[in-house]
Amino acid sequence: MGVSKKFLTFSEQAEYLQSEKNIVIADRQRAEDLLQSIGYFPLINGYKELFRIPFSKKYKPGTSFDEIVTLYQFDANLRLLFFKYLLQIERHIGNLIAYYFVEQYGISQTEYMNPEHYNNTARNRKTIIGLMKKLYGAVTTTDYTYVNYYRSEYGNIPLWITTSILTFGSLSKMYNVLTQSLRSKICRHFPEVNQRQLERFLSVLTKYRNVCAHSDRLFTYRTVDQILNTPLHSKLFIPLQGNQYIYGKQDLFAVVIAFRYLLPKEDFMDFKRKLTAEITKATKNLVHITETELLEHMGFPDNWKNISRYSISQ
Repeated sequence: MGVSKKFLTFSEQAEYLQSEKNIVIADRQRAEDLLQSIGYFPLINGYKELFRIPFSKKYKPGTSFDEIVTLYQFDANLRLLFFKYLLQIERHIGNLIAYYFVEQYGISQTEYMNPEHYNNTARNRKTIIGLMKKLYGAVTTTDYTYVNYYRSEYGNIPLWITTSILTFGSLSKMYNVLTQSLRSKICRHFPEVNQRQLERFLSVLTKYRNVCAHSDRLFTYRTVDQILNTPLHSKLFIPLQGNQYIYGKQDLFAVVIAFRYLLPKEDFMDFKRKLTAEITKATKNLVHITETELLEHMGFPDNWKNISRYSISQ
């Protein structure tokens, strides 16, 4: 068993980086302030790998503390940007589920608490049981004034209220176990997306939504789940490794592809402009990391900007 790390003051942390790791610190007080406000582990341990010499624990000569901070801030800005549009899709999906479910079964909460109104197969049974628990928690919570109001005033919580407080993960699972008819109606709002594709999009987006919400490192994150192949993968000439595309399946570019299919065109173009600006700003201040290297770690092909040139259809 290894020896535990010893306690270091913020000043000693800065000294350690400077003297032991040969990281250039131009402003010692600023470095100490940032180590205090961010923390050594999330800042240094979270973002050091790109500045290290491959297969070594040594940093590239001339690596500066400011560069590491630039990469940290870039990732923080990415989280804010992606989170905005993930929430937009989350709200859209929740609203569509509520709309078509209520249209089909009525406004009473007993309808969406009835497992028989879902695709209640043996395969889905465990998911439906878990969903019922989440729905029960939503209709009995006292944490939201509008839920309390509907409960006391009407004795009923309509689904459009309930879906507004469900997590993206719960909404994704709810979509997965809806009847084929309801899933089909929801998919019609996303041209060129079938039920299976939407299911996989939502699964991957849920994981990225959680990364953004919990301030984990985003730009290198990969999910276990993968989105299905799309026409955009081939139109962008993304290389194959065997029969697997090397970008855009479980990385951050997979989220960009999902956005291309699930966001209105004007919203996607706004997102793309902001993303391009963030990448450009970061690479101007990253002396030891090229734009190509940064994109590689994000799972982006070099020609990723062409994603808006092509039709999403076959």
